[in-house]
Amino acid sequence: MSAGAGRIQGSTPSASGSGTTAWTVLAAISLCHLINDVMQSMLAAIYPLLQIEFALSYKQIGLLTLAFQLTAALLQPLIGMATDRRPQPRSLAFGMGMTMLGVLLLAHAGNYGALLAGAMLIGLGSAVFHPESSRVARIASGGRFGTAQSVFQLGGNLGQASGPLLAAFIVVPFGRPAVTFFAAAAALGAVMLYRVGAWAEGRRRATSVSHRTGATLPRGVIIRTIVVLAALVFTKQVYTAAMTSYFTFYAIETFGLGPQGGQIMLFLFLAGMAIGVMAGGIVGDRIGARRVIWVSILGVLPFSLALPHVGLIATGVLAVVIGIILASALPAIIVFAQELVPGRTGLVAGLFFGFTFGMGGIAAAMLGVLADARGIEFVFLLCSFMPVLGILTWFLPRDAATGG
Repeated sequence: MSAGAGRIQGSTPSASGSGTTAWTVLAAISLCHLINDVMQSMLAAIYPLLQIEFALSYKQIGLLTLAFQLTAALLQPLIGMATDRRPQPRSLAFGMGMTMLGVLLLAHAGNYGALLAGAMLIGLGSAVFHPESSRVARIASGGRFGTAQSVFQLGGNLGQASGPLLAAFIVVPFGRPAVTFFAAAAALGAVMLYRVGAWAEGRRRATSVSHRTGATLPRGVIIRTIVVLAALVFTKQVYTAAMTSYFTFYAIETFGLGPQGGQIMLFLFLAGMAIGVMAGGIVGDRIGARRVIWVSILGVLPFSLALPHVGLIATGVLAVVIGIILASALPAIIVFAQELVPGRTGLVAGLFFGFTFGMGGIAAAMLGVLADARGIEFVFLLCSFMPVLGILTWFLPRDAATGG
């Protein structure tokens, strides 16, 4: 192991099913997740600026989200399957490099086509980052799988929450070229990921992630369960796509806020998600992933139904509450699926970070078309009913090996 890798190790993990949690490695991969997702959320946060500068319709804004998420969706499961056979932790730095190039292109794009290309490069970086970094988090978990996923995903959610604020106080005052400054953070992330990759390369063979097996469940049950989990994440992603792509516009149109006010409202939702994603994994380690999924998806329904019918302050409060409850599901779903199909960490991460997110991108594009036709308030009224699909959790197995 290199000297650089040794400095970020922090502690020595044993098999992932037991032993010491490598907290410093988890912190490093979480920080890089923050950097990665700042770039992603910044794309959505500067939509109002792009709409004015390039005279974009809601449909074109939805297509930008689609370009980013669909690129990640098509590639992440494929990358996950490939790295399950032959892990490539050193590819993490390459993925962050693609994100950096995408950010630079967004900062200096002269037309809509260049904006689409920048969004796709950010999607490519995400596709490389998520499967392999999720594997690193599991290796470093010391058996605390839910907690490790929460720490890893906390960085992502903090990044998503920070993007709108950074856009509001950096990009809005100084203009779109200020996005260039975010490329420096991506460069720092690439250096950190190079060191994390060196650590993981040295530890992956000594760290077994397959002590627990899902062989007690029939193949048909496993396939059905994966489909149900994917449907639950899709439900979450449709609502999240509506919030991240259009909540700023909803706040501006409904309450007469300016661009900064709209981005602060989006920050409230994303901050709630940052809290929820941390709580979901920790609680899931204690009470079981299945119970967390029940509460998260279906439990958010009363609050989502209320959101389109309340005033400004109540909307801000509900945005936080919805973010907390909704985000708590993802760590539990990832751990549930990883325990169901052990040894397929990359595929699971690629599927749930990639494919279902891409489906959310398709939904964002469709919601943009709907917003052009019926108005943004109608979109939020329609999406308020999405969490009712949380009833699908009933079809998840109660086997103890899967966190039931």
